[in-house]
Amino acid sequence: MKFRIGYRTVKTALGASIAIMIAQMAGLDNYVSAGILTILCVKVTKKDSLRASWDRIFACILALIIASLLFELLAYHPLIIGLVLLLFIPTAVMLKASDGIVTSAVIIIHIYAAEQVTAELIVNELGIILIGVGVALLANLYMPSLDIKLKEYQVEIEQNFKRMFDEIVIYLRTNESNWDGREITETYTLIEEAKALAFREVENHVLRNESLYYSYFKMREKQFEIIEHVLPIVTSIDQYVEQAETIADFIEELSENIHPGNTASIFINKLHDMRAEFAKMELPKTREEFEARADLLYFTKEMEEYLIIKSKFAGLKDSRKMNQTKAAGEQ
Repeated sequence: MKFRIGYRTVKTALGASIAIMIAQMAGLDNYVSAGILTILCVKVTKKDSLRASWDRIFACILALIIASLLFELLAYHPLIIGLVLLLFIPTAVMLKASDGIVTSAVIIIHIYAAEQVTAELIVNELGIILIGVGVALLANLYMPSLDIKLKEYQVEIEQNFKRMFDEIVIYLRTNESNWDGREITETYTLIEEAKALAFREVENHVLRNESLYYSYFKMREKQFEIIEHVLPIVTSIDQYVEQAETIADFIEELSENIHPGNTASIFINKLHDMRAEFAKMELPKTREEFEARADLLYFTKEMEEYLIIKSKFAGLKDSRKMNQTKAAGEQ
């Protein structure tokens, strides 16, 4: 088994050590608890870390207040710890700070062990909270860029789209295909993984709620649904007609211009021109020809919807610089 240490593990280990050192140098009692807080607050994304930090700060202060009041008003007794938890836990859940329950229990135990609430104790506990959470937030200021991986997903999905279109072209021209359809299941998995990663990229930007990459993969997902839908229709055509060759040429050109930019309107216009030419052709002479042409007409309508979906997308920068010379269009 390959042994690998991730960046989050490194940040957690360093952060916990630094938090403990700072708390110890500050002369705080129970300074190790600052390291525990740091461990719990270092998350996968910046937004997750902020949410976790806020929950723990709020819950710890709430626990400090409840525990101080009950211990001082009643007694420093193990049964009172249970009473504190009975009041604190539902309150924390109600106030949506349930993530801070475990760390707050540590604060409650500290107060119980001290057997007296003093200004020094409160300052000590607040110091532990602020140091532990503060170090975690500083550690999470660095998040590795996901841009390279997102571009890799983009390229893989586009390559699979091209392969699927190439297979459609082959079938339209020959009515034969040896394709195993592997790209269909592969593309579905790639899109799901890519969306999850793009969402994580959004979560790493505190002031951003949208991701162009996420929008891109959602757009490709909608297009992929159309491709899945038309594949059985195309492969059911067993009668060769003249229109099939024209459509094959169109799809072939489309296949060669799959990139993240947005010039879909060019192909929409070409599709309209092609359909206008079909309308001028003679009517089908046999039932088989009629059915084949009807299926092809339906296929072109679905491809128009495919292109409309892309036309509504703002477009990504093309890492392969395809848009330098490919003014011919794109899907």
